[in-house]
Amino acid sequence: MKFFAFGLGYCARYYLEHSKGAFEAAAGTVRTAAKAGELKNENIETFVFAPEHEDPAIAERVAAADVILVSVPPGSSSDPVLARYGHRIASLRRPQTIIYLSTIGVYGDRGGDWVDESMTPTPSSERSLARLQAERSWAAIGKEPDKKVFILRLAGIYGPGRNALVNLKAGTAKRVIKRGQVFNRIHVEDIKRAIDAAIAHQGPGDVFNVSDDAPSPPQDVITFAAMLMGVEPPPTEDFESADLSPLARSFYAENKRVSNRKLKDELGVKLAYPTYRVGLEALWEAGEGRG
Repeated sequence: MKFFAFGLGYCARYYLEHSKGAFEAAAGTVRTAAKAGELKNENIETFVFAPEHEDPAIAERVAAADVILVSVPPGSSSDPVLARYGHRIASLRRPQTIIYLSTIGVYGDRGGDWVDESMTPTPSSERSLARLQAERSWAAIGKEPDKKVFILRLAGIYGPGRNALVNLKAGTAKRVIKRGQVFNRIHVEDIKRAIDAAIAHQGPGDVFNVSDDAPSPPQDVITFAAMLMGVEPPPTEDFESADLSPLARSFYAENKRVSNRKLKDELGVKLAYPTYRVGLEALWEAGEGRG
């Protein structure tokens, strides 16, 4: 099989690094030539895909790909991948599996209630509305007889180099308290497992939540990480007065518990890290947050 990724970010690079030997060829896009240079030693063929420049070889690699992973976020007006390649992919008369990495943000705020894939998304931010529109356009491509499209709605991503242990060590972790607030998370290894399961799935494409088993208050994650490290957690801060970026503050505007039952039952995914505790313990044992 041949693999192509629109967007060689954290998830796609982890996926390829831990899928050595699974594909006869792997390629993907980055936004700058400098980033392409950084990835030269990772044995991934890279091409620049940006508003100001687009490598003409991308079209050939996309046409030859058996699996297309899309992790490029949509812009405010359109999805750049759909705008440039959506029609071309839809009109290619060869079997292709397309995996679109979306977000559980499309469900909007549910007041802490549980949500699953049967529920109508009600995005409350422009960012999540754009995601939902992109989801629908990719799903439409999946109606072509030789295309399977899987929409993977990801919870908050963590993993090596990107976790509460690293943040505590760097002094950037905050324990922000907002009454009743919970978030789901997902380890990047379990995103890899979901992608693998989608590629292997014999049925049609569909929408799947990719989240852990333990929606939890965000401050609990920081407290647990501090316990593992044997350090005092940072002081608690009230959400209303906390110094948060507009983006971080926007996440707290949505409160929900996300079910992963369909991921387990229909794709057969067994999570490596079903809770943040298991995930952080493994990361600590691997050396994260030390030194």
